[in-house]
Amino acid sequence: MHVAVVGGGIAGLAAAHELADRDGVTTTVLEAAAHLGGKVRTEPFAGSELDTGPDSFLARRPEALRLCAELGLTDRLESPATGGAWLWVGGRLRPIPKATLLGLPTDIVAVARAGVLSPVGLARLAASPLLARARQPLAPGVDRSLGSVIRRGLGDEVHERLVDPLVGGINAGNTDELSIDAVAPQLAAAARRSPDLMAGARQLLAAGGHEPGGARDVPAAGPRSGPDQTGPVFYGLTGGMAGLVDALATRLDRAGTTVRTTSAVTGITRLGRGWAVATDGGAVVADAVVLATPAHVAAPLLAPLDAAIAGVLAAIDHASVTLVAFAWPLAAIPAPLSGSGFLVPRGEGRLTTACSWSSSKWRHLSSPERALMRVSVGRAGDGRGEAMDDDELVARLRVELGEAMGITAAPSEVRVTRWPDAFPQYAPGHLDRIDAVERALARRLPGLALAGAALRGVGIPACIGSGRTAAKAVVGEKSPT
Repeated sequence: MHVAVVGGGIAGLAAAHELADRDGVTTTVLEAAAHLGGKVRTEPFAGSELDTGPDSFLARRPEALRLCAELGLTDRLESPATGGAWLWVGGRLRPIPKATLLGLPTDIVAVARAGVLSPVGLARLAASPLLARARQPLAPGVDRSLGSVIRRGLGDEVHERLVDPLVGGINAGNTDELSIDAVAPQLAAAARRSPDLMAGARQLLAAGGHEPGGARDVPAAGPRSGPDQTGPVFYGLTGGMAGLVDALATRLDRAGTTVRTTSAVTGITRLGRGWAVATDGGAVVADAVVLATPAHVAAPLLAPLDAAIAGVLAAIDHASVTLVAFAWPLAAIPAPLSGSGFLVPRGEGRLTTACSWSSSKWRHLSSPERALMRVSVGRAGDGRGEAMDDDELVARLRVELGEAMGITAAPSEVRVTRWPDAFPQYAPGHLDRIDAVERALARRLPGLALAGAALRGVGIPACIGSGRTAAKAVVGEKSPT
C-alpha cells in the first residue's frame, strides 16, 4: 500500500511517522515549501536559536509528549523557568489573578488583589452566584460562542480582561465569535456542570480538569494557575521546537519514507480505487491520501471531488499573525523581567496582543547580558499589522513596549516573521461540521482523510493527534474513541 501525505507540517509529519515501518506500507510526503515543519520553525537570533513560530506545547495533552518519547527527545524537554504572567490593562502591567481556569476566576479575592477589574466589574463578578440561580447550565450538545457564555455568566469585564486575552490569544481570535466547545472545552464543561461558572470551574479543577492545546505565543502562567494543578503547563525543547521537526525528518529518512519539498500539489483525482496526486514536478500515484494542509489549501483540492465537503472547509475563516523578536542589552531593560510576559486585552486598542519575555521564560535562552522578547501582533478583526511594512511595525511596537515596560533604547537586533492566514477560526458548531465532513469523506471518498489545525485544535498536540488518526484511518485501522 502506498500513501501520499500532502503537507509536511507537524500534522503531515506525524501521519508519516505513524505509517513508517508498517509492513507493506510505503509513504511519500509532499511539501510545497522548501522546508518541513510548517509553522514550527527555529532561527538563529542574537546568538541563540529562537522559535519564530510556536515555542511550546501543552504538557497535559499526551500526543506531543508521546511523540517526543518515541523520537528520543525526552531529555530535551524544558518547562518554563517562571510561572508568573501579566495583563496590560489601563496603562499598567497587572498580574494575572491566581486560581483561574483559562482566565475564568475561581476566587474573587484573588481577582480583586490583582486589580484587573474595575469596581463595577468586580461587583458583577461577586453577584454572579446569585444571578446564576435564575439560569440553567449549558445544555449538552448545545454549542455557543465562548464570549456569550462568559459575558452572561460573569459579566463583560471578566470576558474582555481575563478570558478573551488568554483564549483569544491562543487562537488569534475573537471569543465572541469562537465556539466554546472547540476552543475551551473545559469552560464548556464548567458551564454544563453549573449555571454558576465559578462553581463549575472549581468542580472541574477538583475533578482534575485541564487545558486544551494552543499555538499562540502566550505567557506560560496563563491557562492554569489553580492551586490543585501540579506539573508544568507547557513544555518547550532545548534548542527550539524545530528539534521536533528535525527528529521526525531523521526518523522518516531512516524508515525509507520519500520526502519531497518544493512539491506543491496542484490536484487530486480518482484513479480506479486509488488516487493520482498531481504536483508541479509530476504525478504521484497512491492507494490512499492524507490531506494535511490548511483548510484554505485543502478546499480547492477537494472541490472537484466533493463540492459540499470543500465548501465547509472553504467557509472556515482564518486570522493572520506576526511575531516580532527583539534583543536588547540587559542594561537597557529598566525593570527585572519577572515572569514570562504579558497579554493585552482587545479593548485596550494596542497593536501588541502579547509579549513573551523569552530569555526569562526559557532557561536555554537566558543570558546575563541580553534580553530576548517576542511580540505578537494580529488577531481576527485586527489587520493593522498586516497593513504596515516591517519598519513601521517595529517602530510602533517599540513605542508600545516603551509605554508598557519603559524601554527607550534601540534594540540590538530585530526579526519580523509573518504568518498569513495561520489560525483557523472555529465558529460555533465547528466540531459538528468537522464530524460531518469526516463521515462524508469515509462514505464518498474512502481512502482520503484530513489532518491539521483546521479540525480540532491549533496546538502542536492536536495537530499531531489529527495526523496520526488520519494515517490510521487510511490504512483501515480504527482509532480509539
